[in-house]
Amino acid sequence: MSYKDLVKSGASTPEMQAYLTDSELVTVTFRLPRTMRDSAKEYATLNGLTFTSLVKQCLIEKLTKKD
Repeated sequence: MSYKDLVKSGASTPEMQAYLTDSELVTVTFRLPRTMRDSAKEYATLNGLTFTSLVKQCLIEKLTKKD
């Protein structure tokens, strides 16, 4: 099953979150302005997170948002 299949089937938020997090980890590289990266790292630290955890959290939130 793919993400698109989950969306089309009307899967619940917990089902979608489980799908997004229950898989092997892969390395991803993307480019950000330094100020954005540094600000995000500071924000994450202030909230007891790592930068990676913040990015994952943001993606999960966005990908499970119901329109």
